[in-house]
Amino acid sequence: MNSRERVFAVLNHQIPDRIPRFEVWIDALYRELGVSDPYSAYAELGQDAVLMPAQSPAESNAWKNGVDEWGRVWKDGMYTNGVVESAADLECYSPATDYAERFFDPQKVAAIRTKFPDHCLFYGTHIGPFMSSYMAMGLDRFCLRIADDPVFIHTLMEARTEWCLAVFGRAVALGAEIIVMGDDSAHHGGPMVSPKMWREFVLPYHRRIVESLPVPVIWHSDGNIAKLLPMAVEAGFAGIHGLEPWSVSLSAVKAEYGDRLALIGNADVRLLCAPDVEAVRNEVRRCVEQGVNSGYMFSSCNSIFTGMNPVAVREFFRYQAEICGDERSLT
Repeated sequence: MNSRERVFAVLNHQIPDRIPRFEVWIDALYRELGVSDPYSAYAELGQDAVLMPAQSPAESNAWKNGVDEWGRVWKDGMYTNGVVESAADLECYSPATDYAERFFDPQKVAAIRTKFPDHCLFYGTHIGPFMSSYMAMGLDRFCLRIADDPVFIHTLMEARTEWCLAVFGRAVALGAEIIVMGDDSAHHGGPMVSPKMWREFVLPYHRRIVESLPVPVIWHSDGNIAKLLPMAVEAGFAGIHGLEPWSVSLSAVKAEYGDRLALIGNADVRLLCAPDVEAVRNEVRRCVEQGVNSGYMFSSCNSIFTGMNPVAVREFFRYQAEICGDERSLT
């Protein structure tokens, strides 16, 4: 099997020749890992899928300072609150869908597709309708309005769903074979809203996104989403990414949902911030042993981010190549 065939075998609940390696976000440590650029990094680190190149328009305040196009407030690159409170605010902070075209450079995308023809090309970003909605308002105000003004919440969710479909549709048109939709929805203790509220306010929009796209959609969320997994199945998601090991059990989720959802992640990112490389190896082995046979792709439970220990991260990629039976590895 080549890399693309391996990934789609898991998504189709078939047995691949080995466990695919599917790190979703490699956001840091490029120099330390000796990779060429943020997109070639995926193949050079032995991953079976490559992230589609994307960009933010230069004038956007997202991840900078101030209020961005969607009403999110940023300070020194960190999200702090939202400003959307009314229908007028929503209209002001809902960019036209053709703005989505500015998030991609077709030449850069084509270059990556040409460079790695046997790899699965995916697009992944945190613009899911639930997360985008509560960030636009601020989580506290969003939750209060669910009770006080559910019509407005549905209007907001609808607007953010339209934006998702515009961006994802553009990505698919440029060659994305899988969409990873970041829609963070839980903390360690459980979902941010009750399953009953999720069914009313989120499930219809997740289902619409999945049904509107011609490629598989994988849902990413941090936290303990165990109570929401039945509705992930109902929405039609091809898989789930994240699966924080301190929040959910990979073996338990696989036993209950492994025949309906591809499971991606679960490797503890906390270990990649420390110097204990043997602990990293043990974690890789645990995930591989629990995920073996079918329905699982190896990944960290979140991403590769600034502040991680370069030695631990380097061993994380080297050892996963070794234990997954892939001849590619870092030297």
